[in-house]
Amino acid sequence: MQLASIGSGSKGNGTLLRTEGACVLIDCGFSLKETERRLAGRGLQGSDIDAILVTHEHGDHIGGVGALSRRYSIPVYMSHGTRVSGRCEDVYKRICFDAGDSFRIHDVEVKSVLVPHDARQPCQYVLESQGVRVGILTDLGTITPHVADAYRECHHLVLEFNHDLDLLRSGPYPKSLKQRVGGDLGHLNNRQAAALLREINHSGLISVLIAHMSEQNNTQACIEAALNEDLGQAFNKHYYMSQDEGYDWVKLSEMFGSEPSQLAADV
Repeated sequence: MQLASIGSGSKGNGTLLRTEGACVLIDCGFSLKETERRLAGRGLQGSDIDAILVTHEHGDHIGGVGALSRRYSIPVYMSHGTRVSGRCEDVYKRICFDAGDSFRIHDVEVKSVLVPHDARQPCQYVLESQGVRVGILTDLGTITPHVADAYRECHHLVLEFNHDLDLLRSGPYPKSLKQRVGGDLGHLNNRQAAALLREINHSGLISVLIAHMSEQNNTQACIEAALNEDLGQAFNKHYYMSQDEGYDWVKLSEMFGSEPSQLAADV
């Protein structure tokens, strides 16, 4: 199994999971031309994508879904709530489910996880193939017991560290946007994400890929401080992805204690 990103942040998102039998794109928040350019940077064409999984209807996650789906005849999986939002209509083929449902795409078992976010029926995903379990967890405002339980046994985790609370409070956003981002239906701050890792950290957790960092309200130094406070300096399993470049292919392993190969750290 391999994982890559074509970008992560408020300007556009897209995560790739590739197995022996499938290549799945989770979200597509870029224009068709830009998506094709970014896929080419990962050695792919749109025709290589077997399915698109949508997390929710916000533009930085679905902006390019319809065009990519239609151009390459790719089926799109989304929750019934996302469908009802009316913002992801013009796709090649729509497959709807309730957040919390599980389903299969070729050799990938997919479990959708309902999360608290300001969308119609937002979900994130846990994907498993050949014994390797990968969690995708961004765009939620708080960690519920249900969410923690769903991600407790992942070998690899893509996790949102969106903002530092002090930087958000003192930053340039208007008050209403600060309240939205920092609210229970907004985005995870560094302390919330680190607390989740402290709760679910275990010997089988091989890597954590830090995602959806705010360019205005966060820094790697702030994230490191939160991780050190909650998990100590011994926690060295984490890597950073970027908005502009995402990160290159990672070969994932279920072997406890092994390191993911070819991981672009601190981009």
